[in-house]
Amino acid sequence: MRALSILVIDDEPNIRKTLGLSLEALGCRAHTAAGPEDALDEAGRSLFDVALLDLRLGTGSGLDLLPQLLAQSPWMKVVVMTAYASIDTAVQAMRLGAFDYLPKPFSQEELSLMLEKAGRARELERQVDSLKESLGQAEADVLLESRHPGMQRALALARQVAASEATVLLRGENGTGKGVLARAIHGWSRRASAAFATISCPTLSAELFESELFGHARGAFTGAVKDTVGRVAACEGGTLFLDEVGDIPLALQPKLLRLLQERAYERVGEAVSRRADVRLLSATNIDLEAAAKSGRFREDLFYRLNVVQIDLPPLRERLEDLEDLAQSFLGFFSRENRKPGLAFSAEAMERLKAHAWPGNVRELRNAVERAVILCSGSEVLPEHLPPRLGGQAQPSALAQSGDLVSLEELEQAHIRRVLARTRSLEEASQVLDIDAATLWRKRKKYGL
Repeated sequence: MRALSILVIDDEPNIRKTLGLSLEALGCRAHTAAGPEDALDEAGRSLFDVALLDLRLGTGSGLDLLPQLLAQSPWMKVVVMTAYASIDTAVQAMRLGAFDYLPKPFSQEELSLMLEKAGRARELERQVDSLKESLGQAEADVLLESRHPGMQRALALARQVAASEATVLLRGENGTGKGVLARAIHGWSRRASAAFATISCPTLSAELFESELFGHARGAFTGAVKDTVGRVAACEGGTLFLDEVGDIPLALQPKLLRLLQERAYERVGEAVSRRADVRLLSATNIDLEAAAKSGRFREDLFYRLNVVQIDLPPLRERLEDLEDLAQSFLGFFSRENRKPGLAFSAEAMERLKAHAWPGNVRELRNAVERAVILCSGSEVLPEHLPPRLGGQAQPSALAQSGDLVSLEELEQAHIRRVLARTRSLEEASQVLDIDAATLWRKRKKYGL
C-alpha cells in the first residue's frame, strides 16, 4: 500500500508536532493545520487521503468543519479525535460523514491500526475507479508478447522503466498499441493500485483540454455549474496518459511543462496553486523533435516528455506476430460474442497475411471483430473479412474502374491516403477541412 498523505487539524501546537512525527515514523506524509481556515486552505492545495480532525478547535467545533472538508474533498477519510469522547458526539460525527472516531489519548499502535483501515478503504476506492475506467475499453492485450526483435526490445524497456517514476514517450504509427502499452506500464509500476486515465489530445479544444486536465471552478466559463477536479487530481498517486500529445495547443504547453517540472497547477478560473502526485506517460505518431525545431512544439516540453523513449514498430514490420495476434483476437471476440470454438479457414488466414495493414494492430483487431460478428458457422471465411483484405479491389481502384461504390468506402480510402501523407492529425484535419475531433471519430469508426 502506498504512503498515505494525512492532514492533521488541531489547535494545540505540541499535538500537531507530536502527531506529525508519529505519522512520519509510520511512513506517512503529514501536513498540519491549526484551524478551519488553514485546514480548508491545505485541503485546497493538496490531495489528502486522511484527515485527523480534533473536535475542539479553540472556540470552534470540528463538527462544523467536517462537512466543509468533505464537500471540498469527498474522497478523504476524516477521523475525528477528541478528549471528550461520548457516544453522542461519535454518532453525530458519523452522520456528518466521518470515517471513524479516535478518542484521546491514543497509542501509536491504535493510530497505526486506524490508518491501516482508512488506507485500505482508499485503496479499494482507487481500484474501483480504475476498473470503472477500464470498463468498455476491454482489449485483447496480446501486444505484450512478440517474436519480433524490435517489439521485444520495446517491451523489455517498458518493463524496466515501469518501476521508475520517469516520464515515458511512446512513439509509433496509429494503431500500433501505444495505449495498451501505457496501461501495461502503469500495471507493472508501484502506482498500479491507483487510478489510470487517458486523455485523447486531438479530440479536445484548447479550453476543454485545460479543463479536462486540470479541472475548473464553478462559473469559470459558460456551463461550468459546479467545481470539477480534473484528470490530474483524479489520478492522484496514479498515472495519466496523454494520447497524441503532439496535438496539444501551443498556448497550453507551458502549463503542462509546469506540471512536469514543479508538480503544480491551477484549475481553470482559480488562482490557487495545487500540488500533484501523478506520473505522466505520453504517446505520439509524429516526429516531436522535428516539430520542436520547427516551432510547432515547445523544445523544453519535448525533452521533459522524452526522458525515456519507446518505439513501437508497425505491424507490417512484425509479420511474424500476425498469426498469433489474429488468433488471440479471435479467441477474445469469440468469448465476448459467445461463439466458442471459432477458427480461421486457411484462405482467410492467407488474406490476413497478404494485407499491408496500414492501420496496424488496431486495424487487425477491428477486422477480426467484424469477422466474428458476421460468422455464423464454426470457421471464419474470406467473405467475413473486410472487402479491403485481398481478393477484392480497394475502394479507390473500384472508383477508378467505374464500379459503383459507397460514399463511406470512398471516404475511408481518402482519409487513409491523407493520414499516410501528413505528419500530424492537425495537418490531416486541415487537408480534409474537418476539425480534429471529427477526424478522430472517423479514424475510430474505420479502424485507421
